[in-house]
Amino acid sequence: MTNSPFPLADTVRRRDRLVAWVRDHAYPLWWEQGYDHARGGFHEKLDPSGRPVDAPRRARVQPRQIYSYAIAPSLGWQGPARLIVEQALATYLSRYRRDDGLFRTLVAADGSVLDDSVDLYDQAFALFGLCHAAQALDDLAGLHPVAASLRDRMTARCAHQGGFADLDPTAATLQSNPNMHLFEASLAWEAAGGDAGWTAMADGIAGLALTRFIDTNTGALREFFDRTWQPAPGTPGRIVEPGHQFEWAWLLLRWGQQRGRADAVQAGLRLLEIGETHGVDPARGVGFNSLLDDFSIHDHGARLWPQTERIKAAVLAAEITGDPAFWTIATQGADGLLRYLDTPVKGLWWDKLSPAGHFTDEPAPASSFYHITCAIAELDRAVTAALAE
Repeated sequence: MTNSPFPLADTVRRRDRLVAWVRDHAYPLWWEQGYDHARGGFHEKLDPSGRPVDAPRRARVQPRQIYSYAIAPSLGWQGPARLIVEQALATYLSRYRRDDGLFRTLVAADGSVLDDSVDLYDQAFALFGLCHAAQALDDLAGLHPVAASLRDRMTARCAHQGGFADLDPTAATLQSNPNMHLFEASLAWEAAGGDAGWTAMADGIAGLALTRFIDTNTGALREFFDRTWQPAPGTPGRIVEPGHQFEWAWLLLRWGQQRGRADAVQAGLRLLEIGETHGVDPARGVGFNSLLDDFSIHDHGARLWPQTERIKAAVLAAEITGDPAFWTIATQGADGLLRYLDTPVKGLWWDKLSPAGHFTDEPAPASSFYHITCAIAELDRAVTAALAE
């Protein structure tokens, strides 16, 4: 066991609870009830009793669920993960991929097209899901060309100063968020053995984040920009989301460590500091939705996903710096996440916590599973590595 002074046992206990929850409850439930065994594809939501909600199906949900089941064996699930990935991927490609190689926004439960438009965020998750499916199915040769073709089409259509503008050329407001997920997808493909285009994509987006998305005075990362990557006018240009400070911190720490870029590592640590100092409510013990650029509170509600990103950023910061304070943050983040997983039907989650500390009683969105499984996998990886030292 590591000789670090922090109480690793506390972090291990949280890791064990989270792994047991996803392995024993979430994976079985979201396969048995969250997958449409009659019509194919994943449902958008499960109601509080664990039954599927019949609703149109967004493109972004399908590859996120594919990712979650692609990594299921690494978290100890003994279910048919490979079969799930195979079936879900076939449905996804047949229903969402347009003739031009881009992925449409929305289909009905039977696969009929409801919205044939394309969104940059959805393309990012197409790339991400394809990468993890390729690894789960041992089919890099078959799926890398699909992803590379999509990447190249996007590059030709909306590459913009190192990152990507909106796929709609008339959009006046650009966003850092889809670029963040393209960054995540490009790092995943680079690690999986993809071509040099993924490295170029990752480096371009990282550079844009360091020079445009992150405010040089405060170190905070903004959400909305004009077409020159300057902050958008009015309140949108001032929004700073704690969850995205954590999520970008995790990505920039990874990239900075891989590239030997101390500036990126320091930027990531500053983003984590901002999220932790200004974006976590000590009364509820959770990261909340948004701040303004002076770090005043903009939206004190707290969704589930910022809790997962807090964990990921903290464990990687702990590994890179050796500072045990980051393990404490990770443990606190795990406690925050566990609150959202404490539901009457095990394997579901609450998505929204009010400023007063009450959860909204509503169906659990499938889209959150990607955040949850990624955080648990990262926590498990880091704890396992620390125990081995």
